[in-house]
Amino acid sequence: MMLIMLASLVFAVWGIQMHAQVSSQEAEFHRLNAEYWTLSKAEREAVPSGSELNQKLVEIQNFPSELLRLKLVGVGKILTGIYILLFGILIALIMMPMRLAQFMKNQIK
Repeated sequence: MMLIMLASLVFAVWGIQMHAQVSSQEAEFHRLNAEYWTLSKAEREAVPSGSELNQKLVEIQNFPSELLRLKLVGVGKILTGIYILLFGILIALIMMPMRLAQFMKNQIK
């Protein structure tokens, strides 16, 4: 039973940590966006391929999928932790009548 509770706690904490990263990642995303889009269109198009500015653009384009992953997988891990804990509670509820019957049987003897 302790193992089930520990597993559920691990998943819940893992999901919460993923959600905690979202706010800092969003701030980084907005900072990169502001830096990139403050340049004029002519300056952005004039840079050679493979430059630092183009690498920033690629990073900006990859950020939404990373943020979505952090949010959705984080929620999934939290829900997995809750499901595991509920499963453990179900096992305990199923075993309780059996233990009670065993206890009462030992008391009668």
